[in-house]
Amino acid sequence: MKIHQIRNATIVVEYGGKRFLIDPMLAQKGTYPPFPNSPRQDQNNPIVELPTSIDKIVQNIDAVIVTHLHLDHWDDVAKEALPKDMKIFAQNEEDATEIRNADFHNVEVLQKDTAFENIQLIKTKGEHGRGEILKLAGQVCGVVFKHATEKTLYVAGDTVWYEGVHEVIETHKPAIIVVNAGDNQFLQGGSLVMGKDDIYEVYKAAPEAKIISVHMEAVNHWTLSREELKHYIEEKGLSSNVLVPYDGESYSF
Repeated sequence: MKIHQIRNATIVVEYGGKRFLIDPMLAQKGTYPPFPNSPRQDQNNPIVELPTSIDKIVQNIDAVIVTHLHLDHWDDVAKEALPKDMKIFAQNEEDATEIRNADFHNVEVLQKDTAFENIQLIKTKGEHGRGEILKLAGQVCGVVFKHATEKTLYVAGDTVWYEGVHEVIETHKPAIIVVNAGDNQFLQGGSLVMGKDDIYEVYKAAPEAKIISVHMEAVNHWTLSREELKHYIEEKGLSSNVLVPYDGESYSF
């Protein structure tokens, strides 16, 4: 497999001979207002440019996975750039209906055992924060990829560490785990995605896995920088376990 970090949660996964685009936010730097009630109100989103052209990102994509419909995972530019007959997987019927309403007509709801050609896609649960903020954040999902000739991959999506993530790791024993790790926050309510301590819990649950930390330094409400995370994992002795890609970087496994 090959995992390309594009920007924020947008990644391209080459797996089992197919190319998956996950959570495409493809707008140019500064296209959208900042997320309210959060840091950096002087910076429009996204706060950095794409590392490559949109044409290159969407070229030869076989399917798109949209873990939820927040702007930084599925934006208007992605809706314009993607062919309307593109295979798109959504987390539930509500999201699928909204995607179909944008004129996409090959939309499927992920299940616990979805097949795409000879690749198994398993929808996983997530919690987009803790406590009261969960009601505002809404439903999210992750996905486990399995294939006869590939290592198991777990893309956790917008979730904090909680028992559900531990259950996925225990059940599927992924060799590669992609976590959204910018510790994004509003001014109240705490972490919406993983921070340093969450990543350490993922490591403790899967000490043999490679953990790739994405969703960093791209939208205005991030609070954990790549530099701070790298310093933390060095202190913990996890530098060979936790990878922190810059936009445009890729890894092969």
